[in-house]
Amino acid sequence: MRDISRRSLLGAGLGAAAAIGLAGCSSPHSSERVRPGPGEGRADGKGAGGKDVREIGDGSTADTGEQPNQPSAPVPLEPGQTPPQFVIFSWDGAGEVGTGLFPRFLELAKEHDAAMTFFLSGLYLLPESKKSLYRPPDNGIGASAIGYLTDAHIKETLGHVRRAWLDGHEIGTHFNGHFCAGSGSVAHWTSGQWENEIDQAVSFVTEWRTNTGWTDLDPLPFDYRKELIGSRTPCLLGQDNLLPTARKLGWRYDASSPGGIQVWPEKRQGLWDLPLQGIPFPGRTFEVLSMDYNILANQSNNSTQGIPSRFPAWREQAMQAYLAGFDRAYETNRAPFYIGNHFEVWNGGIYMDAVEEVIKRIAGKPDVRLVSFRQFVDWLDVQDPAVLAKLRTLEVGESPQGGWNTFFKQV
Repeated sequence: MRDISRRSLLGAGLGAAAAIGLAGCSSPHSSERVRPGPGEGRADGKGAGGKDVREIGDGSTADTGEQPNQPSAPVPLEPGQTPPQFVIFSWDGAGEVGTGLFPRFLELAKEHDAAMTFFLSGLYLLPESKKSLYRPPDNGIGASAIGYLTDAHIKETLGHVRRAWLDGHEIGTHFNGHFCAGSGSVAHWTSGQWENEIDQAVSFVTEWRTNTGWTDLDPLPFDYRKELIGSRTPCLLGQDNLLPTARKLGWRYDASSPGGIQVWPEKRQGLWDLPLQGIPFPGRTFEVLSMDYNILANQSNNSTQGIPSRFPAWREQAMQAYLAGFDRAYETNRAPFYIGNHFEVWNGGIYMDAVEEVIKRIAGKPDVRLVSFRQFVDWLDVQDPAVLAKLRTLEVGESPQGGWNTFFKQV
């Protein structure tokens, strides 16, 4: 068990290299009406905080009040305090495809008092029978580089997304069709095309009831247009043209930068830029990007069904890479550590096993905060800009000269 609850994590104040590869890869509110609370809500039709549960639009989503299981309000670092070690586990796509990985990591997060970010692909809530509703930029109607989910898996995904939010996790977006190659790649989309893609992603989340015809499922217990403040693009492509649109929409961060390093973040075009990071790769002379697929790409040459006899060694290497990245930050500059994942059983599921073991090993360490991207930027936004600027002077693996107390006295 952890020695500190997540509710106090943020309020406690201060308490690449070559061969990194690529990453794995709306309509307005028409009405709001009071209805009996969803199954996970209160019996009196009230949501969190005692508010009325109000369906939004067609009832696919609902305002149920403030999100449960959140930390207390963040406060600025105090002079001389050691920065927390933030670790953010995030999931691209966030669909359940019958592997049981989504609920597995929800349970693991609950056991270790961790919050995570789930970058939901909007297409995962659209039945394939309605794929003609998707009009992807520079691609054919209904086209997608990822598969549509079965109806049964859409229902499971809805249930897990509902639980994730109620457990305190963040629901971001991974957009829709995951186009990474050719003339229709997201790498070439304009800011206007990104806005169109986002509108569609939001509509698929907020209108799943209309698109599926299902009336026997509870709504998602949040207003997605208010909840959505950040994203990760497919294959870490297209960020330059996405950012103006993201800023226009009021988003607060983006996690799409292809190849960051382990230093404290800064803003880019008004949004916090939170990239996957190069981390030590045991047994290699180069660093690898902190995502399951990038480790896979360097182990099995992009094959998701590699050599079974090598799985144990690859699992250990993946785990040790994550731990090396964590240790380097934890023991030196305390830069936040971002890890990206997919709910996939690539190479026998070894990357899921590695991530699980990492969570178990780092949870509960002094000053470690397992948070969502939303919670992390909440913390960043209340810090003294001069303090953050000072933190950004520390390079990868560089400890504060004279210790943290001396370091911050110079601010």
